[in-house]
Amino acid sequence: MPKSDGVEMKREKLQSVIEGVLFTLGSAVSLEKLCEVTGCEQIDVEFAIEALKEKYGEENSGISLIRLEDKVQLCTKPELYEYLVRVARSPKSYSLTDTVLETLSIIAYKQPVTKLQIETIRGVSSDHAVNKLVEYDLVKELGRLDAPGHPILFGTTEEFLRAFGVTSLEDLPEVNMDKVEDFREQAEEEANARLNLGV
Repeated sequence: MPKSDGVEMKREKLQSVIEGVLFTLGSAVSLEKLCEVTGCEQIDVEFAIEALKEKYGEENSGISLIRLEDKVQLCTKPELYEYLVRVARSPKSYSLTDTVLETLSIIAYKQPVTKLQIETIRGVSSDHAVNKLVEYDLVKELGRLDAPGHPILFGTTEEFLRAFGVTSLEDLPEVNMDKVEDFREQAEEEANARLNLGV
C-alpha cells in the first residue's frame, strides 16, 4: 500500500477513499482509475472492494456495490426500486417488446455488429428496434466497420450489464427461451426505475 507522510494507508482508509470516489462520481469507475487515485496496488484495491461489498451485504443498507467487468459502481438495491419510483416527478416507462428484445439478443451475442448484419439475421428492418435500444442506453455505437460505406457498429453498454444482472459479457447465459421473459422483466424493472429517477 502507498505511504502518506510516512504512514501506511490503512485498509479502512482505503475503503473510505474508494467509497467516496464511487459515491461522488455516481457511475462505474475502473480499477485502474481507483489505483491511480489512491496510489495503491490493484490487489489492495480489490481487497478493499470485496470488503465494501461484504459491508453493504451485511448492513441494513439501501446501497450495494456491483462489479461491471473491470469497473465497480455504487447503486441502489433492487428491492428499493418501487420506493424510488415514487419520488420521480414524471414517471417514464419503456417496454422491451419481442422485436426489441430479439434485436438486443443479437447485438449482445454477436457484437460488434452492424444494422445490416442484424437485419440479415432477423430478416426485417431493425432501425426502430436499434434506435429504441440506444434511447434506453442498452446499446451504443462502438465505431465504424472498415468496409464500403463504413457502417456503424453497435454493442451493449454498462447499463445493459446492470439491467440484466451480469458482471461481464462472458457471464451471459446460453440462450434459453424459458428465461427470456424473466430477463425482460428484470431489465424493464431496472430501466424503468432509472428512467423515473431521471438517471
